[in-house]
Amino acid sequence: MKKTLSLSLAVLMTASALTACSTDGKVADKATPQSSAASGKKEPTKFSILYPTTVNTGYHTTVPDLNKDKWILKLEELTNTDMNVKVMEDSKFGLMFASNEIPDVVGSIGGPGSKSMSGSVENGVFMPLDELLKQNAPNLMKLIPKAAWDSVSYNGKIYGVPEFLSNPSRRSTYIRTDLLEKTGLQAPKTVDEFLNVLRAFKKLGVENPYQMRENFKYADVILGAFDVLPYKDQFELVNGQVVPKFFDVENVQKALATYKTMYDEGLIPKEFATISSTDFTKSIEAGKAGIWSQNASGLPGYRTKAQQAVPGSKVDIIASPKGPEGKGGYFYYAPVIRTFYINKNVKPETAANIIKMFEWMISPEAETFFTFGIEGDTYTKDSSGKINYKFPTTKEQTDEEGFRSGTMWAVHDSTYNKPRLLLNEDGKATLKAFDEVLTKEGLPGIGFYPDLSSFAKFPDLAAPQPDVGPKLIIDHMIKMIYGKEPISDWPKVIEEYKSKGGNEIIKEATDRWNKKQGAIMLDNK
Repeated sequence: MKKTLSLSLAVLMTASALTACSTDGKVADKATPQSSAASGKKEPTKFSILYPTTVNTGYHTTVPDLNKDKWILKLEELTNTDMNVKVMEDSKFGLMFASNEIPDVVGSIGGPGSKSMSGSVENGVFMPLDELLKQNAPNLMKLIPKAAWDSVSYNGKIYGVPEFLSNPSRRSTYIRTDLLEKTGLQAPKTVDEFLNVLRAFKKLGVENPYQMRENFKYADVILGAFDVLPYKDQFELVNGQVVPKFFDVENVQKALATYKTMYDEGLIPKEFATISSTDFTKSIEAGKAGIWSQNASGLPGYRTKAQQAVPGSKVDIIASPKGPEGKGGYFYYAPVIRTFYINKNVKPETAANIIKMFEWMISPEAETFFTFGIEGDTYTKDSSGKINYKFPTTKEQTDEEGFRSGTMWAVHDSTYNKPRLLLNEDGKATLKAFDEVLTKEGLPGIGFYPDLSSFAKFPDLAAPQPDVGPKLIIDHMIKMIYGKEPISDWPKVIEEYKSKGGNEIIKEATDRWNKKQGAIMLDNK
């Protein structure tokens, strides 16, 4: 779907033909890499690159000249490149497009339809990459999931190379295993067993058997068990229409009845609808929660905090409880974290070498560099080849590691960093959770990239965040759990949604799906 061109980009497009510029405002040297007569080695490929960030703090802000930074210099050495590097907040991209100083490579948060890209992909600022990828990055083409390629495509052509998720199932169900052992029960597999474990925790004196949080954020395990998550990427095709999953009246009512049971029996906090993220975290870290929902990558941290709060405590990730249809887990994340585009004015051979650099980024050599750094500096190897890594111990060192293994590592599978996790037992447990639990659960759904235009028109009917439902829907759910509205009135909620703009949302969603215009099936395939 062609987006309306923003004012800043309109100014850009009415100016003279776009020039591929370096990030310092000077025209970049576009000399085609060629063999040096003196050394026989190819000249480094010169290009400018912009890495996106969401904050104005971090390691890159402490370095006077990133182009002289040791990590950038080492990356250039490993890839035979000469890069002009800049890091910019995603929110400031409009100024870049308006200035007509667009780097050779631009990275952005999310996909082509993001607000920060200002309609630039739709309006021809960047080149299609299909042939370049086929010729120069066969391993990337095989490794990156179809949903990720679909998310960075426009009008059937690939315009970006994504930092991707091979496993979009990220969230998990945590449990205090030491408490479970005291109950004599097994880890719950069904919703009924889940409730029985919570009841047993309450008898033990656990303050919050299941830790809730406002807006059901990280508190949606029951909505997942009944497959009625109310999120932006949780639409489904029903009788020829693409509708939100909360249109499934029977399962929404079952989910709400379960939450109401948890509320009535004191298995969740009475003030669950107003618990902030801060209070949610404090409760868990103080050892007051028996079961909670959170990203699986947080397992090492939760284990450490639990031990500090309650010596002898154990924290593990278990399979999420399944509902009557055998479903369970949480929503699938969008498959694209960041996307990197190549300016349409970059010369073909330079563009090919940029793609080759991205292909290199999924190699074992690249994985070692971005994960551990430079041998003899941040890590050593013993006689068997085992890596001894100097883990960061200060905020500054942590920021530096984050820049190297996060910001700089443009294209790779961001599901987890396996080599780093393998260095300790908590990391190995995290890998096990991803590979043995999360791969077997999660809820597919249809999402739209860019967002449906009707979302902006009816904000109370749109998900304000990927993991928060529309205000109208959440408000009714909370009232029903508190007993202020009958759960049997859920069909009336759907009619209210339709009458207040939902019919328009459904029509646009169905049209986009039928026309294959940025309508993506998010799953784990």
